[in-house]
Amino acid sequence: MPPFPGSSRLQLLLAQRPIALWIAPIALLAARQGTDSVFVQQGLFFSQTAVVTFGGAYAVLSYVAQRAVEDFMWLRPGEMLDGLALAETTPGPLILVLEFVAYLGAFRAATGLPPMLAGALGAAIVLWVTFVPCFLWIFLGAPYVESLRNYRVLNAAMASITAAVVGVILNLSVWFALHTLFAEVHPVRWGPVQVNAPTLSSLNWSALTLTVAALIATLHFKLRMPIILAGCAALGVAWSLLSQ
Repeated sequence: MPPFPGSSRLQLLLAQRPIALWIAPIALLAARQGTDSVFVQQGLFFSQTAVVTFGGAYAVLSYVAQRAVEDFMWLRPGEMLDGLALAETTPGPLILVLEFVAYLGAFRAATGLPPMLAGALGAAIVLWVTFVPCFLWIFLGAPYVESLRNYRVLNAAMASITAAVVGVILNLSVWFALHTLFAEVHPVRWGPVQVNAPTLSSLNWSALTLTVAALIATLHFKLRMPIILAGCAALGVAWSLLSQ
């Protein structure tokens, strides 16, 4: 169904308010603390993430994990794994992980605020700049969604993007697997290509054992996911207690 007459102007008017609400907190923080402030950096980075990334939570997390850990150094790889593990225990893993990343980054930064207050402010900013663009896209794009289904070129492009998203999620899986199974990884470069390679001597045997056990339980015994997660958690706790 085509948009109703005059809808473009209405959509634009409705979109102006989310744009202003989206930008205003970052602009105020930049004016108050400067563009080098961790709050401004987080607001800009996660605004960019909200706009240019799609394909589901795990496609976004691949990008966030590498930038937050390797470029901004807001947290360590193991802490990123902890954040994802905690978020997976509840619905909405994406926004929970993003808040976790922002909290730790702001908590450790020299903001002049008490660390816990700075962390809470960072998490609140990231929550804001992640959700407000969603309303912007709804106001601007919702009337046109159904009509776009008739464009074969667009459908073909979306199918290609879907395949690319699968590759992005695979990249996230490899990144998390490396940092879970090995305590140390190091960059290896082949011309313009750089990948992370594990240090074999740093293999975490307990993590490898639990991974193999989970695969066997999933693929061979066909156990349900809650049972597998509960079993792995119990075995992990028992292993930690026995190794102390």
